[in-house]
Amino acid sequence: MRRSALMVVCLAVFVDMLGFGIILPILPLHAQRLGGSGAWVGALLTAYALAQFVAAPVLGALSDRYGRRRLLLLALAGSMVSLALTGVAGSLALLLLARLVAGGFGGAIAVGQAYAVDLAPGKHRTHALGLVGASVGLGFVVGPGVGAGLAAAGMGFTGICLVAAALAGANLVAGLVLLPPPTPVKRRPRRVSVSGAGRERLRTLTAALAQRRMRPLLLAMFGVTFAFASMETTFALLGAARFGLGPAGLGVVFTAVGVVMVLVQGGIVGRVTTRYGHRPVAVAGAVLMALGLLVVPFAPAWLSYLGLGVVAAGQGLLSTTIAALIAEASGPQALGGALGIGQSSAAAARAVGPIVAGLTFDLAMALPYLLATLLAVLAAALLRPPAGESEGPTRRDARGAAPKGSVTDSVEQGSLINVTNR
Repeated sequence: MRRSALMVVCLAVFVDMLGFGIILPILPLHAQRLGGSGAWVGALLTAYALAQFVAAPVLGALSDRYGRRRLLLLALAGSMVSLALTGVAGSLALLLLARLVAGGFGGAIAVGQAYAVDLAPGKHRTHALGLVGASVGLGFVVGPGVGAGLAAAGMGFTGICLVAAALAGANLVAGLVLLPPPTPVKRRPRRVSVSGAGRERLRTLTAALAQRRMRPLLLAMFGVTFAFASMETTFALLGAARFGLGPAGLGVVFTAVGVVMVLVQGGIVGRVTTRYGHRPVAVAGAVLMALGLLVVPFAPAWLSYLGLGVVAAGQGLLSTTIAALIAEASGPQALGGALGIGQSSAAAARAVGPIVAGLTFDLAMALPYLLATLLAVLAAALLRPPAGESEGPTRRDARGAAPKGSVTDSVEQGSLINVTNR
């Protein structure tokens, strides 16, 4: 495995996600200052997710055709441009355009994962993909904290965005210098259009929903992702209105949420699933999320923050266990495709959830949280074992390890963990 080259790829992905994380907590407040309602905030986040949903497979296909290095550099350049455009946007329409550009070039993760596979032999691929996933999660955890520090130093939204753009520019220069040269392309896949890629993902997701074993899992994935996206979209507005939180305070809150998710995914989920099984832990995660979401809009500040921590813990349990359940339902021959379908379900929720959350927030501040609570409860019902089935602890070998190649082994190695779910 080319470790030095892989570290450069991971660094590029980390800095790219860092720039996005820096502006995430303060974007809703800036939109509000420009005269935007909750619906506008939802539209901004939906624009990013929708553009990424459509464009990510296109960037991945183009990286097959023209090489990973070129497409990763293109994604980094697009990130730099979109962050700068976000910072100077003086109207809601221009801000929406900036987020569409950001989503359209938000394929650094997919290209980085493909790059990691190229750089690592078969037996090291899971580890390499885990490193890329950890880089994504770390960027989202560190980014809001950096944004909070810049806000506390008195830097406004434009200045913070330009700092993020400068980091992206430095990342692009580092990539030009340090990323390994492209390997020869042996074949040229068929051309993939943006509209064709979007239609293909929707067709695949629709076909999977017709399968009896897969349907409840994909619906649960959609529901909990929708619920979490609703909180991400509206908490900045809720926190400012109820608790007087500014950009610095929101950055700290979002950083804490990310830390809780990483701690749960990195250490707790593997232990509890070993003891209780995937379905019971997934149901527990959905119940925790429902309880936390129900508390957030009504409780005093300290209890509301605790509720956010409970939501983050529930999401941390769910993102891993639902992926494992999807993998078990698909079988080893279709593992990659099934996990891709699961992520398509989550991506669809991230595209729809923010705009619905923004619209309902305009009607009543608590309404998106009540809707999210209902979706989490429905997900818990969908994740319960089917009638006549039960799930015990995962079988271990004599040394206490999961069987090699099993779903549990894959989860413990990090291949099924989606840290951010963003």
